[in-house]
Amino acid sequence: MKKLKLFSLIALSSTLALTSCGGSSTSKGGGTKKFVSKTGWKPNEKQGWFFAGKQQKQKGWPGMVYVEGGTFTMGLVKDDVMHDWNNSPRRMQVSSFFIGETEITNYEYREYLTWLKYVFPPSDPSFKEIYNGALPDTLLWDNKLSRNDLNETYFRDQNYDYYPVVGVSWTQANRYCEWLTDRANEKALMQAGIIAKDLYINESNNQGGTAFNMDKFKSNDPEMQGYINQQRMAQKSGMKTTNQRLLAANRSPSSAMVTKFRLPTEVEWEYAALGMEKNREYNNYTEKKPQIDKLRGTKGKDRGMILANFKQGRGDYSGPAGWKNDGAAQTSDVRQFPSNDIGVYGMFGNVAEWTADVYRPIIDEDFTDFNYYRGNMPQAIVRNGDGTYKMVDEGTIKYDTLADGRLVYKNLPGQFERETIGDYRNYRDGDRMSSLDYRNASDSSAAYNMYNAPTTRFVVDGNGKVILQKDTKDRTSAITNDIRVIKGGSWQDSAYWLDPGQRRYKKEDSGYGWIGFRVAQDARVSDKARTRR
Repeated sequence: MKKLKLFSLIALSSTLALTSCGGSSTSKGGGTKKFVSKTGWKPNEKQGWFFAGKQQKQKGWPGMVYVEGGTFTMGLVKDDVMHDWNNSPRRMQVSSFFIGETEITNYEYREYLTWLKYVFPPSDPSFKEIYNGALPDTLLWDNKLSRNDLNETYFRDQNYDYYPVVGVSWTQANRYCEWLTDRANEKALMQAGIIAKDLYINESNNQGGTAFNMDKFKSNDPEMQGYINQQRMAQKSGMKTTNQRLLAANRSPSSAMVTKFRLPTEVEWEYAALGMEKNREYNNYTEKKPQIDKLRGTKGKDRGMILANFKQGRGDYSGPAGWKNDGAAQTSDVRQFPSNDIGVYGMFGNVAEWTADVYRPIIDEDFTDFNYYRGNMPQAIVRNGDGTYKMVDEGTIKYDTLADGRLVYKNLPGQFERETIGDYRNYRDGDRMSSLDYRNASDSSAAYNMYNAPTTRFVVDGNGKVILQKDTKDRTSAITNDIRVIKGGSWQDSAYWLDPGQRRYKKEDSGYGWIGFRVAQDARVSDKARTRR
């Protein structure tokens, strides 16, 4: 009897142990509410040794629109009358992201130029190319057979402040995105009381390499201690200790307060342009109409009116005087026409836009149908011999060359030097050599080259001017690693190019009078509940 009771007690205790460890009960889920580490410590306990940053509610930065990710059919919904066969319909998944409410305007780009001139004055020989290389190409308005004075007024005149900036190359647009990331974080840190608000009032700050950037902030660079409120930063990061060793141990690279800005990928741009979230019932899209079917208003004063800026026919850019069809013969205000269903302006007409992707005629959905992007070139920060990060100074600035011979900076003094550790622009692009051995073989050295495009070479003439040298060899293609995907139609395009599925390409080192750009950011999935529509 005693043995039976003992056996029963052992069985009961085993059951309780299994229940406490395995958990036979179920939970509704919905995310982590109260977390305790497997060590038994709660986040940011004062007596502990590990302090994590406080979780922040996801908020869009001013001028950015949240786009909830999802699945959609990328590509055309009408006949391919150009016979490019480069945009056949295919199913794609996109992660959530933020996209610019409008294209970057003349006003916003002049902010950038003024900052460059203030921090890196072109009168200093060490910085003379930084400002000049960032300027948009305003001469592109010139036409050999038409009178046009916009090259003198469009970019600088305040009456065009809220028009899209044009004449900016893909390369320059990427430099703007990097600059915007630093300035947005700088402003967010000021608002949080971490950076002194007299940063720009005090003339001793923001001189060359002393300017704020995220490289220095994340690495806790000593140069920034003069205007960083360490106590306020500790409060924001959740640190509740005065132990200096613990503070140093937890002072790992700080996270950005504002997510990095970049150009949208081709698939992101098309997904945002379609704005299909509202065109849905439960988990099914109800339709995907050609954009040309939605160009005219259907209600109120907009009934029957053209709601996009594009060329409607030969010699017809705006319609008759007194009844302008689209309100502008060339570009117009970025908010001239209503937004799409998710609140994004200007995706149809006005200006076409740069995207991040390298162009290829094929989109390899067989390899990946998730966040498709061609152009990955991962980089790593260069280290000094003692293991510290190598910082760029006045003598080590590197430059790219634009098509007009100007130099555009690749890095700025005060930033960390980076090196490319992989180049996957050619991966599975149809070229035999790059497909079989893309890590070690380049197209230029391959015996077989499907994309036999002109090469870019510059020469310096007797006056010191950099000139693009013409490639005289016989070429069979324009496809290179230096051409980028253009999405959307513009003021000089017919309605055909307004369809979000259309895709074109242009060289990344050139600016055009009909191409602008907008910015994007990564985002977390929203916590909002499912809805019928």
